[in-house]
Amino acid sequence: MARTFVWHPSKGPAKTAKQNLPAKGSVRIKQVRSGIGHSWRMRATLEAIGLKHHQHEVVKEITPGLTGQLKQVRHLVEVTPVKESKAKEGK
Repeated sequence: MARTFVWHPSKGPAKTAKQNLPAKGSVRIKQVRSGIGHSWRMRATLEAIGLKHHQHEVVKEITPGLTGQLKQVRHLVEVTPVKESKAKEGK
């Protein structure tokens, strides 16, 4: 029986734009793609960030741990810097 799945290099995820994260401050993280169909590890990372469903947004302080988490799921989220006055209103 022939193999039904063949990996094609061009069929992977589209290249993601480099995230220009600030050194310190707050960022708004929005989930733009679903975790369905991705590994349990990516779904757990989305949950650890605080994202519960598609289109959900959270505002978090930037830390080295959060930077690593965002790098892991960069194709599922959209990150934008937040001005300090808006970050305090959301808390």
